[in-house]
Amino acid sequence: MSVRPAETPTSHSQGVRRLLDSYRAIPDTAPVRLAKSTSNLFRARAQGPAAGLDASGLTDVLGVDPEDRTAEVAGMCTYEDLVAATLPFGLAPLVVPQLKTITMGGAVSGLGIESTSFRNGLPHESVLEMDVLTGAGELLTVSRDQHEDLFRAFPNSYGTLGYSTRLRIELEPVKPFVALRHIRFDDLDDLVATMDRIIDTGGLDGDPVDYLDGVVFSPRESYLCAGFQTETPGAVSDYTGRDIYYRSIQHAQGIKDDRLTISDYLWRWDTDWFWCSRAFGAQRPLVRRIWPRRYRRSSVYWKLIGYDQRFSIADRIEKRSVRRPAAALRERVVQDIEIPLGRCREFLDWFFAHVPIEPVWLCPLRLRNEEDWPLYPIRPSGTYVNVGFWSSVPAGATEGITNRLIEAKVSELDGHKSLYSDSYYTRTEFDALYGGEAYRKVKQAYDPDARLLDLYAKAVQRR
Repeated sequence: MSVRPAETPTSHSQGVRRLLDSYRAIPDTAPVRLAKSTSNLFRARAQGPAAGLDASGLTDVLGVDPEDRTAEVAGMCTYEDLVAATLPFGLAPLVVPQLKTITMGGAVSGLGIESTSFRNGLPHESVLEMDVLTGAGELLTVSRDQHEDLFRAFPNSYGTLGYSTRLRIELEPVKPFVALRHIRFDDLDDLVATMDRIIDTGGLDGDPVDYLDGVVFSPRESYLCAGFQTETPGAVSDYTGRDIYYRSIQHAQGIKDDRLTISDYLWRWDTDWFWCSRAFGAQRPLVRRIWPRRYRRSSVYWKLIGYDQRFSIADRIEKRSVRRPAAALRERVVQDIEIPLGRCREFLDWFFAHVPIEPVWLCPLRLRNEEDWPLYPIRPSGTYVNVGFWSSVPAGATEGITNRLIEAKVSELDGHKSLYSDSYYTRTEFDALYGGEAYRKVKQAYDPDARLLDLYAKAVQRR
């Protein structure tokens, strides 16, 4: 195994020890939360005096084994650091979520998705084993053969069953470049049918497809973006500078070709946080010229969002503006939902008729095998499409009215939504969607004193 000197098992052991010591220092009657300076959550975060676990020593890549095609990482290791360690070996995680600051532990406990998910499923499916600090204060190694109930309930538990301190994951070979074909559609039925054929056959026009996602700008303008790994050298595009990736996808008709390095492809969405950087003016030519390249990344935009949430900057501006009445306040609609492929057109038609947000992201998904993951029970043999939309709409008379309508429509279409953002389900609705009884059994077994928050309390209730 190749291990970088600064990231030795000894330093990892010290980080685990600090985590355990911080857990034991918290009074038995006090709730336990993870101390984090950053987060990829958009829902309201818990406030109050709860002590935080010290996970500062759990950020390293512990090793990469190019022969076994595996990596060991600490739970708080970011995908940015993980990819930097694996690419020199011509390897990458089976699924690399779009934003650099997403952690390996976060992608497993909170789910993640990307353009390999149509063939590689979700990040937790490539986990071989994990070390988990449970709510009871035990450090357990869990896998398909050890504490299987916790291993299978951990995905989508959002830290309410425990925190991963180490994960061993599968890797796959990658080539230095990705050739892209951006295929335009004027009808969503044609897009869905083409997506279905690519997923079913694994190819496009006889060529194996390695990556597949899409963007819908409107019902009359949508694109599939198929990626093909290649070793052939040649000119590549750069979307970390003045050019903007999602705008490069658009064209009048037919197919538009492009090429990126494998690294730039994996992080193609991070520079502009998909298209959300436009909210900060970062896509305006003049602003883009003076905005330092190193600050055009999702982690910086997250900080700006954090300041806004902390000090209600946007709401205060809206209230004080003589041009905008109080009714012009906005409702945040930041969601990723999964629906069966066969209901994708129906959802998109409804969405564009009721929610004034564009564009939206499409990412097809199929689980790798028939395994059971009870807290996010999608059909193992089914094909789903993730639809991502991240913006705001005019606020209504009822709190979260647009989000509530989306939740109802997604449930009607036999889908689910991710829990990283605002949710409004009743307890009964939530339990039916997210493995309520299975969750309670595992919660009782590994957090019998409820030291960690309940999943419904964390995902829905405000604290």
